[in-house]
Amino acid sequence: MAETPVGLIGFGVAARVFHAPVIEAVEGLKLAAVVERRGETAVQMYPGIRVYRDAESLLASGCVRLVVIATPNATHYELARAALATGHDVVVDKPFTLTSGEALELERLAEEKGRLLSVFHNRRWDGDFLTVRGLIERGELGRVVRFESRFDRYRPQRRPNAWREAGGPGGGLLMDLGPHLADQALLLFGEPEAVAADIRIERDGAVTDDAFDLVLHYPRLRILLGASMLACSPGPRFLVHGAQGSFVKYGLDPQEAALRAGLRPGAGGWGEEPESAWGTLAVSGPGGVVEKRALRTQPGDYRHYYENVRDSLNGSARLAVTGRDGYRAIRLLELARESTRRRAAVECDLGP
Repeated sequence: MAETPVGLIGFGVAARVFHAPVIEAVEGLKLAAVVERRGETAVQMYPGIRVYRDAESLLASGCVRLVVIATPNATHYELARAALATGHDVVVDKPFTLTSGEALELERLAEEKGRLLSVFHNRRWDGDFLTVRGLIERGELGRVVRFESRFDRYRPQRRPNAWREAGGPGGGLLMDLGPHLADQALLLFGEPEAVAADIRIERDGAVTDDAFDLVLHYPRLRILLGASMLACSPGPRFLVHGAQGSFVKYGLDPQEAALRAGLRPGAGGWGEEPESAWGTLAVSGPGGVVEKRALRTQPGDYRHYYENVRDSLNGSARLAVTGRDGYRAIRLLELARESTRRRAAVECDLGP
């Protein structure tokens, strides 16, 4: 299989932990270049790689086809626009952009240039989400009436040197974890009729939002999405109630922890959870008796995201996560901010 050379703009945590090792683990992709403004971390981790000190030099080099943008959120739009304008295919880390208008502009430019444009919504390939998605698509819970999805953590002190917590554009918990939650909900259930939100600051000394709750309104369904940094005892990652059963799942997908520990995708047991971490499925049996059992978590694998990008570039698959998907998630978060300002539910329109 011919290798597609990939250039990675940025070499912070997102690039080092999530993008570079996953790209390197996918047959047919080759991490060829990195933009690292200072230091030698990239070449130490990936000997022989080309290192550039600015994005302009990488984009002018002609050494890569696919550009992956893993920089602070406020820079995504300008860098993606520059990469598309110079004829590159582009993957943008979440959040896609800071505004829905920027997202639509990138989508228009990609279409004009005939280039691939995708957003790194890798958590579609979390094992717990794959398990929940399978349950819903197979109809094992019956008609779903309540869907809860949360990322709860306990980090009571603000990290003073973290740009996400400094109060600048693109910071805050909503823009960090909200895109994942929004994308998963929209993928499963489509566009809601309305959204009601409460985006807030909970921790002492915090200067940007560190907690949020969103309620998505559908005709006979409510979706609750949320996150907090003051959850010393986190609630369920997923809680789903249907007309015929329920599913509850605690804990986070193990891939992030494995990547942070330096493991590489494809290692033995990758993405698998121990039985102690499996969720509980409760279904209505004969005579109304509720039957409960542990449900094995489907192994997750972030490589599938980049495998799909590779196959889309080769013309053998439809792109799974499109620029329009990124737009829809950002637009939903914009409406959530409007709801918070108004202290009321707002109608949801994710067009055009």
